Amino acid sequence: MSTSPIAAIFDRISPKYDALNHLLSLNIDKVWRRKTALEVAKSRPKTILDLATGTADLAIALAKYNPQAHIVGMDISEKMMEIGKEKVKQQGLENQIELRLGDAASLPFDDNSFDVVTVGFGIRNFENREQGLSEIHRVLKPNGHAVILEFSMPEKPPMKQLYRLYFKHFLPIIGKCVSKDPSAYTYLPRSVEAFPKPNDFIRILVENELKNGSAKNLSFGIATLYSATK
Repeated sequence: MSTSPIAAIFDRISPKYDALNHLLSLNIDKVWRRKTALEVAKSRPKTILDLATGTADLAIALAKYNPQAHIVGMDISEKMMEIGKEKVKQQGLENQIELRLGDAASLPFDDNSFDVVTVGFGIRNFENREQGLSEIHRVLKPNGHAVILEFSMPEKPPMKQLYRLYFKHFLPIIGKCVSKDPSAYTYLPRSVEAFPKPNDFIRILVENELKNGSAKNLSFGIATLYSATK
């Protein structure tokens, strides 16, 4: 499974991934995941699929704020999943969170299987985004919710200029020094810049039959929380 270029990158940086996430975001990523989990909790889901689950940080946050839900986390990076499984075990959540290796473009689930599908900082890494969104729609139950947390580029000064300076120059240097992988943290800013702006991404969700789309700016637009309904 871990044969794609994206999977290979995350396999390589997996030992340092969590530490770098917290360092580079000044721990704000934890706040963003909590907001995502609280958004999911509004519908009191019984079943949640967390795609691009990585080391399971979002799955664990979802479990905390949705104790009634069974959560399946899925990722294409085997090394990230190994770390995630250990974290789930340490939290005593093995009965609530199930982690599975898999590709968002070809989900091994029946139609109408989940109340909510989440993606945390992973939708921009889908190698076939349209197919991934089609699969999200397929496995969601009628009136189910897609909740997607993703990086974005602030549009208002002075945050726009400050963030671009940090993101394009300082982040790759820090990431390279800590992870020892220069490609991974030059890939990150490129992938964020290439991702559609919030209004454009909502339009893409609608084109994939996910309605009532909304986008909530987090931390001055550094991240965006999207939600839409099947």
